Amino acid sequence: LGPHAHSFNLTPDGKLAIAAEFGTDKLMVYDFDAAAGTIKPHDPASVAIAPGSAPRHTAFGKDGKTLYVLNEITSTIAALAYDAAKGTFQDLQTTSTLPADFKGNNTAAELQVHPSGKFLFASNRGHNSIAVLPIGPDGKLGAPKFYPVEGRPPRNFRLDPSGRWLIVANQSSNNVVVFAVDQATGALKANGQTASVRAPLCIRFWQAE
Repeated sequence: LGPHAHSFNLTPDGKLAIAAEFGTDKLMVYDFDAAAGTIKPHDPASVAIAPGSAPRHTAFGKDGKTLYVLNEITSTIAALAYDAAKGTFQDLQTTSTLPADFKGNNTAAELQVHPSGKFLFASNRGHNSIAVLPIGPDGKLGAPKFYPVEGRPPRNFRLDPSGRWLIVANQSSNNVVVFAVDQATGALKANGQTASVRAPLCIRFWQAE
């Protein structure tokens, strides 16, 4: 694949914008001028991700010092240390979103950090699960636990602003499922609330000012 920007996000300090380039296995990095509303290539202009990974989405840890990159094809999460003063990223770790014994086809779709900063959630299309990984004080991820999504495949999900609920959009089974989030462990439990939605793709919360 050629260049294929799959997501575009700002760093927590608002200094940089990061595009996950699915087709080139890179994060493209830009200086962001909030006053002018413009971007220009940063120096260095990109961060290399392992070949064949297909970076899809990114999310920062609560402390703003660790960037997590969800890789669609390899079903992995790369953790990168962010030096805000230098505007640089360094590899910390790469972790699978799947059980070690899983043999089927899978692509990773979405990731989100819990508002507490204690957990990272990632969705698996094929294994049809949400992986929940604890975040250590150094930003590194612990061993994942896996929770079935009661549908297929989990194209997208979203934590509500309180962090108490996780809502999953299962694209092919045409359902949206609500899970309670254990605040101590990150464990998920379906609360019995579902909605029939044709091919749900994305979930976002709107909050009034």
